[in-house]
Amino acid sequence: MFTGIDEVDWASMRHAYGSAEDVPALLRGLASADSAERETALDAMYGAVHHQGDVYDSTLACVPFLFDLATRPELQERGALVELLVSIGGDDTDGAAAVRAGAETFVLLAGDRDPGVRRTAPGALVRFLDEPARVLGLLRERITVERDDRVLLALTESLGLYARRHPAHADAAVDLLDAQSAEPYAPELRLAALGQLAGCAPDRTPPDLVPTALALLRERSERRARRAVVCTRPYSDTLVGRLRRLRPSDEEGSHLLRTLHQALDDRVSDRIALLVGQLSSPDWADRCNAVWMSGPLLRAWRADFSEPVALIGAQLAEEDDRLRDAAVAALKPLFGLAAPAADDLHGLVTARPDLWVRQWERGAPTLGDPLRTLVRCGDPRAVPVLGEVLAGAVVPDDLGHELACLGPAAAPLAPALRRRLGSLDLDDPATPGRAGPLLSGLRALGEPGAVPETVRLLEGRPPGDRSWDTAVEHALLALGAWGAGARDAIPVLRGLLDTGFGVPAAAALWAVEADPAAVLPVLLRELADRDSPRWVTATDTLGRMGAAAGPALPVLRRAAGAAATAQERTAAAGALWRIGRETAAVTPVLRAAWQEQPGLRRTIAGCLLAMGPAGSELRDLVEQELATPRRHTDQEHSYSSHDIAHDEELLRMCGEVLEGL
Repeated sequence: MFTGIDEVDWASMRHAYGSAEDVPALLRGLASADSAERETALDAMYGAVHHQGDVYDSTLACVPFLFDLATRPELQERGALVELLVSIGGDDTDGAAAVRAGAETFVLLAGDRDPGVRRTAPGALVRFLDEPARVLGLLRERITVERDDRVLLALTESLGLYARRHPAHADAAVDLLDAQSAEPYAPELRLAALGQLAGCAPDRTPPDLVPTALALLRERSERRARRAVVCTRPYSDTLVGRLRRLRPSDEEGSHLLRTLHQALDDRVSDRIALLVGQLSSPDWADRCNAVWMSGPLLRAWRADFSEPVALIGAQLAEEDDRLRDAAVAALKPLFGLAAPAADDLHGLVTARPDLWVRQWERGAPTLGDPLRTLVRCGDPRAVPVLGEVLAGAVVPDDLGHELACLGPAAAPLAPALRRRLGSLDLDDPATPGRAGPLLSGLRALGEPGAVPETVRLLEGRPPGDRSWDTAVEHALLALGAWGAGARDAIPVLRGLLDTGFGVPAAAALWAVEADPAAVLPVLLRELADRDSPRWVTATDTLGRMGAAAGPALPVLRRAAGAAATAQERTAAAGALWRIGRETAAVTPVLRAAWQEQPGLRRTIAGCLLAMGPAGSELRDLVEQELATPRRHTDQEHSYSSHDIAHDEELLRMCGEVLEGL
């Protein structure tokens, strides 16, 4: 089985964690009769030899042995080995060539006696066997003789993949999919065929695609309930085992509907109707799958989601923790868009005080997600609950960060926040981490009465202790937000001007007393250092100073045209307009940055709000943004829990810009 393995110079090869001399033991572990040993070896293959999809020289050296293992009928779970081979041959040129060289093995495996192998082989055939006509013939043959439903589903998906990869030969594959989408095929197979048709041949889907799909989903769920087979296999404590435990209870249904959602893509109204149908299903698993699928739809598109959001909220009354927790997780990043579910959230928060605060095995307690989500809705019913939390024995450190969502309604919480801030022990190492969120909350509430507590922190912090840096930043932001109400902090702010906090201190000092003689030298000095991490902050502060920052104009003009990053050019352009009203120099910079870096659009919209009619040359960008159905935050490989809120804020700002124009 491992002929020649000891002749390979593994020690000279590498994987993600250094020498590959341990790889032979991993390959032998894949052939073990013990399931835990096999899973541990598979963990290591993905964790080191094929780490995060990377292909090393040791990865390529494993390929012949993996092919050999995959053909050994006495071994168990060989389908996982085929999946590993497919992954190795994915995006890497050398990996693809190595797997393609053994593609004839996949022909043999397509008829293997093990259903798990037959389920993984068809996709590998499509990807790596460079004979399209032969591949299609093999798929057609396997569909004719196969009796295992899960293998048939894999064959259906492979037909869709084939049609996308070989458009010149796609018609015959589409005909097969079209046939599978109708009776007498089982509902799950018909549903799979519809999903593939929607992705590769949308003109061949029925006009009532969504009602048809939902009817098939209901039929499938009824069949599944009747045969209700529970998998009792014990999972080992390995990464593979843990991932298996985390899979949806109805993994097949989840996959089928996710495929259809992905195929529908920008047909948002159809996807909403599909989601509403799933969320209205009497089947628990269908609803749970729908909740998890709602995230990608809501993150990527702008539409009226009130109906599906309300239905997600209805799942909060479920007794099963998994469905309830899934619904909370889906609602949490929606902020104000979760308002249709606010009543259900409030009901859950009221009924379950034990969910107000989440205790962790390690680390400080945090605000419980149901209460956090209700706060993010802006629902004032969260305020008395937060008051009880603040009065309790365990107060989550992050509570203050969420209060901005409640606006003036949260004002009654200010005294409790002040008391907690004032009670912090300056010698306690945990104090900086606790102070930051409290200051953030007091800043959001506009509570200048907290100036004495804030000054106490700034004056009493241990000198030179870098763990206080973030807390100091929060304190300076708060003092700046309180403006003239923070005049008692002027001495401490002036004392920070010649420290590493000079720029944020200058920004706060300007907001408090507007003395250009005190802050301008600090900001100009920072402006001259183009490598400073506070360059943008200094530039923004100069812009807020207006005409008083006139000496900065020459440097800002150069930066607006030649700064290294779009963020720096945008900051310079915004300051140019606020200081010198130089519209002609500003608008081309803002237009280019808007198109180059979508993440800057809220900043640019803020500048356009300040410009008013002077920004009319950029009206087309604002109108186009408001007419675009895809969120500006929907960027590949980038996702933040605040993306939806940021996009909704941009839409609001764009509306205000148009009103101002």
